[in-house]
Amino acid sequence: MSRVLVTGGAGFIGSNFVHYALANTDHTVTVLDALTYAGNRASLDGLPADRFEFVHGDIRNAELVDELFARHDLVVHYAAESHNDNSLHDPRPFLETNIIGTYTLLEAARRHGTRFHHISTDEVYGDLELDDPARFTEDTPYNPSSPYSSTKAGSDLLVRAWVRSFGVQATISNCSNNYGPFQHVEKFIPRQITNVLTGERPKLYGAGENVRDWIHANDHSSAVLTILEKGVIGETYLIGADGEKNNKDVVELILQLLGQEPDAYDHVVDRPGHDMRYAIDSTKLRTELGWMPQFSDFESGLADTIEWYRAHTGWWGPEKAAAEARYKEQGQ
Repeated sequence: MSRVLVTGGAGFIGSNFVHYALANTDHTVTVLDALTYAGNRASLDGLPADRFEFVHGDIRNAELVDELFARHDLVVHYAAESHNDNSLHDPRPFLETNIIGTYTLLEAARRHGTRFHHISTDEVYGDLELDDPARFTEDTPYNPSSPYSSTKAGSDLLVRAWVRSFGVQATISNCSNNYGPFQHVEKFIPRQITNVLTGERPKLYGAGENVRDWIHANDHSSAVLTILEKGVIGETYLIGADGEKNNKDVVELILQLLGQEPDAYDHVVDRPGHDMRYAIDSTKLRTELGWMPQFSDFESGLADTIEWYRAHTGWWGPEKAAAEARYKEQGQ
């Protein structure tokens, strides 16, 4: 049994990891989360009190971070500002959390010799052409497009530097786009699902040709546990489930699964600098560490996700109006 500290564990991917880890290991888990708009304490309801603790705090708080690192064996760092549209509107919080926050955690890991795993994104690699057969690998050069992806790239490089310069026991994973329960309604898939559930039409950026490589959050969680158990210190692992879909096809599938006409959506102004295609090659993770995704059928995973949002209107309902108001201000 290990004592695991999860930063950002009240957010989407972090909360899914907490649920998955408690259900599939004998670890105890502490969540450190600032509960910004994207964190939801309700995402952690129902967890076993004898194995779970919640701490409300900021990863930039060096004194608090130091105290928590001193009593944990492993740290999984999910905490991040992560919404591209928000980074284009106001980049400063992304610098504060993704750069300064990660630096604060790495310094604590350095002092205490704590095993550290850093959660990153495939967006640090920029994008691929739609007709390019290539996929991102661990050797793909960084080429970030937005303030969000740039600050995540910066945080990755900090981790690499602290491993090499100070001997911090760290690994990195860059994952493709996640979907599943507990995702904020500002994000692409839950926005479209909850629009239909509230009688609104889904919204599609531009022509909807942009391709994302989708992975269920449970598969991301199982991959992170595999890296914690078997990963080589200093290495980076890409996590993906071969789930490439363009945004138009995803919206039409959501409408189909909800019994609507497949063209019952509106086109809205495209995001500035919108990356065209992401695609992950997870060969290293699969061959060297023996990981395999369980949700290989995107349609069935999406259907399960739709049912979760249908059954949990009390979780997402209070945030829906504010999220849509922000989009309308931007013409989206």
